[in-house]
Amino acid sequence: MIREIDTQPIDDTHIASYEPIRPPVELKRKIVNRSIDFIIGTRQEVRDILHGRDARRLLMIVGPCSIHDTEAAAEYAGRLLNLKANLADELLIVMRTYPEKPRTTIGWKGLAYDPYLDGSSDASAGLAVTRQLLADINKSGLSCAVEFLDPITAQYYADLVSWGAIGARTTESQVHRQLASGLSMPIGFKNSTEGDSKIAVDAMTTAASGHTFFGIDERGNISAVTTNGNPDTHLVLRGGNKGPNYDKASINHAISLIQKRNLCTEVNRPIMIDCSHGNSEKDHRRQADVVMNVLEQIQRGQRQVMGLMLESNLHPGRQDLTPGQPLKYGVSITDACLGWEETKDLLLTCARMVQPKRYTVPVYA
Repeated sequence: MIREIDTQPIDDTHIASYEPIRPPVELKRKIVNRSIDFIIGTRQEVRDILHGRDARRLLMIVGPCSIHDTEAAAEYAGRLLNLKANLADELLIVMRTYPEKPRTTIGWKGLAYDPYLDGSSDASAGLAVTRQLLADINKSGLSCAVEFLDPITAQYYADLVSWGAIGARTTESQVHRQLASGLSMPIGFKNSTEGDSKIAVDAMTTAASGHTFFGIDERGNISAVTTNGNPDTHLVLRGGNKGPNYDKASINHAISLIQKRNLCTEVNRPIMIDCSHGNSEKDHRRQADVVMNVLEQIQRGQRQVMGLMLESNLHPGRQDLTPGQPLKYGVSITDACLGWEETKDLLLTCARMVQPKRYTVPVYA
């Protein structure tokens, strides 16, 4: 006797819906990257700083914790662009334009997922808004930095990114290490949320090698992706639950870990300092203290710090995203940020301390 087929559902029992999205190539055709030469040039500038060919300048990754308002982001980019041009001899300034936000538990996940800030999760619209914003900022003459969170979204906008990060929550992830091995720009791996630098150095080692993994191509086809490995990775010290790690001893310890993996040369600069998160003990106002400490270390001869990262917005602090409540313009809805005036002063201070002879008299207001 042939048994009847069991019709009891066994797959997708916790899935609410599937919503198809256009393949990456369609979005790229609609929102064209018209800044290819500029982005290639900026990526090379970052590599030159990382590998010590440009030992004079610092790389500054500066901007909002996350982007939720494209109008405010465009205004911020305009201000940063003016400062970038004035300080180009000392600093390479790249704007944080993070469209994805990692969450410790739950919360708004970023512009790419929920562009309307209402829980509608219109990801198709989010990807389009994200790509348009990145394209516009690049076209203006300012480069973009993002954190790569979902491995699929990279296909939709990675061509518009000059520097990328793998965050503290995903640095240990094999998926993200493999992703970084195939990305076309320099990548910074953050130490773990506990503050463990070794995990990030393991990630650098892994990403430097080639891998085969599952992903999508720009036409949206499920593919076996084979990479060559990324030679342009570095460590981002961001502190952790056990406290800051931007002090001299912590930096030297991180460098020793990198040296043991043969990822450190006589001239490269494999350390970036994230002045926020654990290093500021989650107080945005303390970012200035971190900046000054690191700059003083550089003045005393620390040559392996390639740059700094600041969380900054038009206005200081943060605000809650509350349904039905209007948002203050230019204020973060995720981590608290420095305001523009303090950010400007800090960038000018960085330039002065990197090349003090140029600033024997005040140059900028």
